Amino acid sequence: MVPWLRRLTDDVHEHGAAVMTQVTHLGRRTSNFSGDWLPLVYPSALREPAHRSFPKIAEGWDLDRIVQDYADAAARCAEAGLDGIELQHYGHLLDAFLSPATNQRTDEYGGSLEHRMAFPRRVIQAVRKAVGEDFVVGIRMSMDEDRADGLQREEALEALRRYVADGIDFLSVIRGTIDRDATLARVIPSMGTPAAPFLDFAGEIRHAVQVPVMHASRISDVATARHAVRAGLLDLVGMTRAQLADPYLVAKLAAGEEDRIRPCVGANYCLDAIYESGDAKCLHNPATGREGELPHRIRRSTGPRRRAVVVGAGPAGLEAARVLGERGHQVVVFEAADTPGGQLRLAASAPRRRDLIGIVDWRLAEAKHAGVKFRFGALAEARDVLAEDPDLVIVATGGMPNRTFLTEGQDLVHDTWDVMDGSVRADGEVLVYDDNGAEPGLEATEKLARAGARVTYVTPERTVAPLVGSMNSPAYLAALAEHDVTVTLAQRLVAVRRTGGRLTAHLYSEYADRHLEQTVDRVVVEHGTLPNDELYRDLAPGSSNLGEVDYEALLSGRTQEVRADREGRYQLFRIGDAVASRNVHAAIYDALRLCHTA
Repeated sequence: MVPWLRRLTDDVHEHGAAVMTQVTHLGRRTSNFSGDWLPLVYPSALREPAHRSFPKIAEGWDLDRIVQDYADAAARCAEAGLDGIELQHYGHLLDAFLSPATNQRTDEYGGSLEHRMAFPRRVIQAVRKAVGEDFVVGIRMSMDEDRADGLQREEALEALRRYVADGIDFLSVIRGTIDRDATLARVIPSMGTPAAPFLDFAGEIRHAVQVPVMHASRISDVATARHAVRAGLLDLVGMTRAQLADPYLVAKLAAGEEDRIRPCVGANYCLDAIYESGDAKCLHNPATGREGELPHRIRRSTGPRRRAVVVGAGPAGLEAARVLGERGHQVVVFEAADTPGGQLRLAASAPRRRDLIGIVDWRLAEAKHAGVKFRFGALAEARDVLAEDPDLVIVATGGMPNRTFLTEGQDLVHDTWDVMDGSVRADGEVLVYDDNGAEPGLEATEKLARAGARVTYVTPERTVAPLVGSMNSPAYLAALAEHDVTVTLAQRLVAVRRTGGRLTAHLYSEYADRHLEQTVDRVVVEHGTLPNDELYRDLAPGSSNLGEVDYEALLSGRTQEVRADREGRYQLFRIGDAVASRNVHAAIYDALRLCHTA
């Protein structure tokens, strides 16, 4: 791997930046049911709740091997020309020895602080010997595990002093630990939480140590980072998620374009996506992680300037308008509502998800900067679109809540949109049925429960909201517990009937082949959306491509050139939920990859 690391390092060095990487041993924070199926090693036989595997107690020969592996890894980094490394010392193997919560050993590596720090010190000393004195070696370390039986600040500071003597050059401060979803979500806070929650704590640590201190935890904007440095709280600011959202954050700051930085909204989609699909994605920057196929900066078209009409100003429509505008085309957007945002504005009405509005605000501002014209309060029909004499039409009209899965009672139920816009009375007994498994069902449940309704959450799944990842689910699960929400798994809602002044929900267990009934005051359903595609259907016959998408061209980054009808006056495409019920990232991704070659 050294030649590949050197290639990356040389490329970055050409642009004047330093390159480091994090080096770690995961300990129990992985699985023994994948890869080579070898047993996990850990100081004690304690299972990590998040990853579930039971480790073996590390033997002396395990530790000897791992110390050498650390040294070899560090040496490869130095050989490849990296400027330094950072040792991961929270939630993985090194801290497991230091923390009394995870170290139950009675040998020379357990018991007193002196013994618990022995193995991490062996690793640090071996790493320093392998890379020499001029190579930077830092450590990312929990300075307070924030649990009664865990590592406390004073022991952490004492250990760090020894680590510095062994060769550590800087500290990246963490507070807490990550052994379960609830604690992970506190260490890496999601949207709806205060900005920089551990900044003052990091500042206290900085004043107690003699090496430079860095910290990264929901410092998502330049103003907060600027304050942290100016106030002497930090020497270095880590802005990981912020630079996934906008890799040009520093460049825009240097160019005096701070107001044009794409904001991180703290959705933690980047982290949840790693567990779901193995790669990090940004909720509202689909180019992140796809740089080989999609641009972060849109290039101006070298072809003729086109007249483009975008219908719908939700996330998909706003992205299409922004990209087409930056391509240099003449763009007008029709939006039926008085404000942009579509379904996303509804989602952002929930206090915890209010930061999502940044996805809308940034795109609106960037589109206007590119000269895009907006017509709000304009429910566009085919004649309105054709009156613009367009060369290109993008239909981004989204979808409408889908109740068609019910065999009876579609007119008796509410949907989650009704809850979020305040149309549903939040009292009495309410059954929320969610077979979408994403945030909307949980949002509606929480809002109803907080307002005083007695809520039963019903799902046909074997778990609550499987599409809500480990970074965001803890807050919802806490709300469900706090407000005594009843959770019913593996029950499918098939029909709703009126019974006097109340409603009877007819449920079915596929596992037991059994029908059940539950009588409540209101029923709320979440079953995704159906495409709002009437306008698309009206426009398709007059288009040159009849709405067809050349998928091979789309995936390879080529221009769409389908000519299904030589007499057609314009190209026509639909994106986002106007195609099928999906999520915000899919909608924006649709728009970017279709429009960046238009």
